[in-house]
Amino acid sequence: MTLSIWRYAHLALAIVSSLFLLILSVTGVILAIGAVGEKTQGYKVQDFDKINLAQSIPALWEVYSEITELTVDHNQFTTIDAFDEEGNSMKAYVDPRTGAVLGEIKLQSDFIQWNIALHRSLFLKEPGRIIVGVVSFLLLLITISGIVLIAKRQQGLRNFFAKINKDFFSQYFHVVSGRVFLIPVLMLALTGTHLFMVRVGLAGGENRTIDHVSAEDMEQKALADFPVFQQTLLADVEKIEFPFMPDDPDEFYVLKLKDRELYVHQITGEIVEETRYPYSLLLEKLSFDLHTGRTNAIWAVILGFASLNILFFIYTGFAITFRRKGTKVKNKFHASTAEQVILVGTENGSTLAFANKIHQQLLVLGHKSFLTEMNRFTSFPKATHLLVFSSTYGLGTAPANATLFDRLLAKYPQDQPVQYAVIGFGSKAYPDFCAYAKQVDELLAKQSWATRQLDLHTVNDRSAEEFVAWVKAWNGKSSGELGVTSALYETKITGLKKFNVLEKTKVTADNSTFKMVLQPQGRQTFQSGDLLAIYPTNDGRERLYSIGKKGRNIQLMVKLYPNGLGSEFLYDLAKGDSISGRIVVNKRFHFPAKAPAVAMIANGTGIAPFLGMIEENKNKIPVRLYAGFRYNNVLSKQYRQFADEAITVGKLTDFQMAFSREQDRRYVMDLIRKDAPFFSELLEKNGVIMICGSLAMQMDVEDVLSQICLTKDLRNYNDQILTDCY
Repeated sequence: MTLSIWRYAHLALAIVSSLFLLILSVTGVILAIGAVGEKTQGYKVQDFDKINLAQSIPALWEVYSEITELTVDHNQFTTIDAFDEEGNSMKAYVDPRTGAVLGEIKLQSDFIQWNIALHRSLFLKEPGRIIVGVVSFLLLLITISGIVLIAKRQQGLRNFFAKINKDFFSQYFHVVSGRVFLIPVLMLALTGTHLFMVRVGLAGGENRTIDHVSAEDMEQKALADFPVFQQTLLADVEKIEFPFMPDDPDEFYVLKLKDRELYVHQITGEIVEETRYPYSLLLEKLSFDLHTGRTNAIWAVILGFASLNILFFIYTGFAITFRRKGTKVKNKFHASTAEQVILVGTENGSTLAFANKIHQQLLVLGHKSFLTEMNRFTSFPKATHLLVFSSTYGLGTAPANATLFDRLLAKYPQDQPVQYAVIGFGSKAYPDFCAYAKQVDELLAKQSWATRQLDLHTVNDRSAEEFVAWVKAWNGKSSGELGVTSALYETKITGLKKFNVLEKTKVTADNSTFKMVLQPQGRQTFQSGDLLAIYPTNDGRERLYSIGKKGRNIQLMVKLYPNGLGSEFLYDLAKGDSISGRIVVNKRFHFPAKAPAVAMIANGTGIAPFLGMIEENKNKIPVRLYAGFRYNNVLSKQYRQFADEAITVGKLTDFQMAFSREQDRRYVMDLIRKDAPFFSELLEKNGVIMICGSLAMQMDVEDVLSQICLTKDLRNYNDQILTDCY
């Protein structure tokens, strides 16, 4: 079954049930609050779970002249229906050890009762109960289909909690909150469905009665000596019916426990008759408790948030759907007559927006352009050019509407030569950046009818500037006139936060790197190794900087480049200024919590996250830092001072630097070769190597490590070698 079928099933179920789920969710939140509120009344006595009937019943008889009934509710509040010594009728919460009145019994408010009726039957009585039951079952199917969707997109349940690409708020919230509230929502749906099945007779069982042989000896025993009273805790009781006539051998104590009902002779204390409830009834009670949260305040709170989250599920689910359908595509030409064919693989619609802007321009320029999903690839008999715009989903896999492309490509070979170009969209914050676009480019290269028009081009974080670079290259190859203004392709950036400039150093003649300390406004969580994304020109062009955490602030090390979009923007800021940006979680580059030892390798500004990680090394994991710079200047001396202090307190064990422009020219790779035995042993003993800096340095370092580990493929250590290079 394809991903699309599961997606449409998920959507269809949500559409059918959304109105009723809205009602059930709102009332569910209110009832959860009510369930928590009940427990704050404080009528449960201390050590309630240790009180048995042999302690309680005799004590109650000393206070009350006549007792009709004793009840223990789901809050473990004890209620008595009795007459006191003066003949006054009493219905109140009592202390089961002394009979003292704790409070008056209060009925649920009209508002709560109104919500209960709406939640259970929609005020429609039996038809309403059936509707509610069916909606509970639909919620169960929605939850299951959601699990299948995530599992399929993440290549199995083992990656169920893998990192999610954050394209926009609704998509991110829908998936993340779905994971967080998976169990409570599934429990609500499952128990609601089971209770419905019980009500309509699809589940149930019969009681089983067991007769007990009474002893001929009718010797009277004290209540405190009744074995059954001694063995039965009050916490296991739901109700006790007291004998109507004291000392009458034909009147019994009726103990209604959680799993059985006992008739107890009021004179001898023997069990006269026992009725055991079927397992189906016990399961029904369990379902009711789990569905309402009435027995546990914490579970009631969780269910309340889960019910509230269903409301957001509905909103974000439809927001995702409308976003996918938000870009309107108009095809003036049929697939059979199109000369320019544009294929789109997208998960949430952002890639389609870029493709559609190219499609619209081609139509205006008089080209016979046709745009469709990659899953609709077929024969295009008049096609001369094929443009493929594709994002990457999950762990380097195809987006939702491209999962069939490889099979369709084999099924429909074109009968004429076609030039192709592939444009990949993704985020460099993820290790599988544009991985699927690369697969598509390789697949097309193997087709006999396909000729590469342009090399694979990638676009990071929907950058209009990077996309324009491809447009210019395409114009050059095809003598086209597509627009090359970045604003034409800009997308709106959401989720930006403010950051205040607390500190910024100056560059000097021998040092082009400056330090900047930023204070996040509001509550923002991050770690050293995460990335700060800034947008200097507010046109969608993004720049990413590795974060070093300094207390609650962000420390950046930035190299100032002439005409550098991001570096000049940051350098022009003064203390007290603020900028807009967002934190990009870089989970693959966080400091390991349990590694036996860590080696950090950096060049230039790549040292930034390591400064924060070393500062936060509270467990004092052995850490060596290897850094390469051009000059031994004021900044490198500051790094040395920092390292010396860290070594003194046990947060760092060794620090080595190499300078490539000094008289004794060395590179960071030379430091690694010198300590080859250390690195070999580090990898063999499950240590971790972290690399941050330029991509050229990363490649050189990996070459050296490969030479050190001659007997093994360096890929065997993928989980031990963490990189963040640019």
